[in-house]
Amino acid sequence: MLRYCYPPSKSLRSYLVSKWIHEKKLILEAALKMLEKGMVAGTSGNISVRLSPEHGPELLAITPTSRYYDLLTPDDIPVIDFKARPIEGKLQPSSESFLHIDIYRARDDVGAIIHTHSVYASAMAAARLAIPPILDEQLAILGGKVDLAKYAPSGTRELARKAVAALKDRNAVLLMNHGLVGVGKDLREAFTVCEVVEKAAQVFYLCSTMGRVNPLPEIDVRPNRLSSKKTPRD
Repeated sequence: MLRYCYPPSKSLRSYLVSKWIHEKKLILEAALKMLEKGMVAGTSGNISVRLSPEHGPELLAITPTSRYYDLLTPDDIPVIDFKARPIEGKLQPSSESFLHIDIYRARDDVGAIIHTHSVYASAMAAARLAIPPILDEQLAILGGKVDLAKYAPSGTRELARKAVAALKDRNAVLLMNHGLVGVGKDLREAFTVCEVVEKAAQVFYLCSTMGRVNPLPEIDVRPNRLSSKKTPRD
């Protein structure tokens, strides 16, 4: 596979095969799966993986902004650095790029991030309710309670800061009146986190309609930090 020094000249970019093509394919596959499962609508949501270059600054590959996932190819996935400067790709990266960047900066154990607008998680966020630890799998996969980040407009550094503060050492956070962010050591784990949060939100809603929500005893809740492995590969 062809490789180049960071950063390549514009004249070379169109002729080189990206050395991150595998990671870009995984992102696109996850985006299509996210769309298929109804976790987003239209062009909403975003997905990224942390890249580990041999030399130079830390990088991430992230879905482009305002693009339908089923019309993308792996080459359409932009690569940016941790200052959101373009490194590879012609499309503009997600408007939530700094949300991803700030989480990666705060959490060395995170290798992939998925931001969804799944229905029940979004309902919890709109109701401004955290999800208490009500299922055993929340403890093992999410680290317990899913906290709620205070409201900030989409795409702002303020939103990124508030999300990081609420995420702490757990694996998911609700964005007030917005949606869900799930993190993992790779895309598979991050996707599983998002699925478990959506299930927990749905169970919380159903329990509420029955008039009883019974959280697990607080003594049983143990935050479960992810593996320190950074690779985004499945």
